[in-house]
Amino acid sequence: MIELGPFLRAAFAVVALLASLGLVTWRQSRAFEALTRLEEIRRETSVAEAERVDLERSIQVLESRARVVPEARERLGMHIAASTELVILPGERKP
Repeated sequence: MIELGPFLRAAFAVVALLASLGLVTWRQSRAFEALTRLEEIRRETSVAEAERVDLERSIQVLESRARVVPEARERLGMHIAASTELVILPGERKP
């Protein structure tokens, strides 16, 4: 085998140490980038969920009887039927 001098052996050890430290630094920086992106996605998801809840609340308000009845009266001229206006049709009975 080739006999390496103590200086060459120490230089090789320093290079190996610096390479491993560089690799660890690179790996941790990639992990921090991934964590930052994950937090960004969580924040976007939270905002989207809040928007969804707000839209559902708006839909419930728009579909509520308290809003539909006055709109039907105003726009379509509809009214709540009086008892004299109700017609009950006999249904056919299925055997």
